[in-house]
Amino acid sequence: MATSPAAVRETWWQRLAAQRLVWAVLGVYLLARAFSAVLLMWIASQQDLSTMPGAHGATGRASYWDVTHMWDGDWYRTIAENGYPKQLPRDESGTVQQNPWAFFPAFPLLVRGIMTVTGGSFTVVAPTLALLLGVAAALLMIPLLRPLIGSTATLCTIAVYATLPMSPVLQLAYTESLAMLLLVGFLLAVSRGEWAIAGLVALAFGFARPIAPPLGLVALVAVIWRWRARRERPIPRAEWAGMAFLLISCAVSAVLWPAIAALVTGESDAYALTQSSWRAGGSVNFFTPWFRNLRFFFGAWTPLWVLSMIAVVVISIVGPWAAALGPVLRAWIAAYAFYLLAVVDAWTSTYRYAIFLFPIIAVWIGAGWKDRDARVLMRTRTVALVCLGLGWQVWWCWSFMHVPSLPWNPI
Repeated sequence: MATSPAAVRETWWQRLAAQRLVWAVLGVYLLARAFSAVLLMWIASQQDLSTMPGAHGATGRASYWDVTHMWDGDWYRTIAENGYPKQLPRDESGTVQQNPWAFFPAFPLLVRGIMTVTGGSFTVVAPTLALLLGVAAALLMIPLLRPLIGSTATLCTIAVYATLPMSPVLQLAYTESLAMLLLVGFLLAVSRGEWAIAGLVALAFGFARPIAPPLGLVALVAVIWRWRARRERPIPRAEWAGMAFLLISCAVSAVLWPAIAALVTGESDAYALTQSSWRAGGSVNFFTPWFRNLRFFFGAWTPLWVLSMIAVVVISIVGPWAAALGPVLRAWIAAYAFYLLAVVDAWTSTYRYAIFLFPIIAVWIGAGWKDRDARVLMRTRTVALVCLGLGWQVWWCWSFMHVPSLPWNPI
């Protein structure tokens, strides 16, 4: 059957719109990172190297590059340059001390490979790689979001995401950019029913970031959703195999790095012991750290604050205002938010952990309605959230990056 002129025109227009969206997203994202870079350079100009974590005795004024590998970035530098220890470090009482096994290897090993090929230093290679991975993640959000909410809403969502208060971490020597690229790829593959690809990405997470449990919940929801549609769209054997591979991959991903740590160090609980060294009280507890830690800020109002945060997430995803996101993205928001509540010690690092909840932005700007006529003040909300994010970003960077001498890791 010949293609009608109208269909040709529509296809041509859709392709042109998609190309324009790519350039718009690229421009918005790079402008956001330029703002963060200027902010970090300003903070560096106010920072003395002798008081900076990871400066290793250097003196003088800090540079942009010095600021980009503070705190956890220095651990990734240790891994890139020296690898992982074969024995867990302990103090005189036998308690395991903080060590590189808490940090997953994908990002520092990628940096190490580029350093080897180019001869560059970790100080430059790591944040540059993080920036490029962040660009790739932002562009990959286009095929994930555009079919669900449209081009304009996609651009608005990514603009808010790129200017979030914690968004400078996407150009620091941290794993957030790599993890975001993998996450968007995982959600895109699952949304399209490309089960084998999603399974491979899930396995990659076993070396990149410890968020396999919520990935597994999303995979389970997607499989159940596909199973419910089996009468309209029968499931062939190859697809059953792909879905099984995805679920198994998520399970393997959850234990992959702890198993490697155990194998190398000879201690079956090496990863758990290492994680405990970062936790208040020296142990990993579920749920309770939110109430214990936030009490430092909110006192007797802490339970109300926690319940309010839970209510915000639940309300954001259960109503018709989130229907356009579909089951996969809504399942991710719910699963990851529950994961944060269950396993994270609520503290300043929670800011950057929360960046992976990015699909919820579409709801907050009013782009989650299936009926696009129901979207009210979407552009106005976008501008307001972008301005709020940029202002909040100044506070975030100053509070957590300009730290003359603190005994704890704030980010």
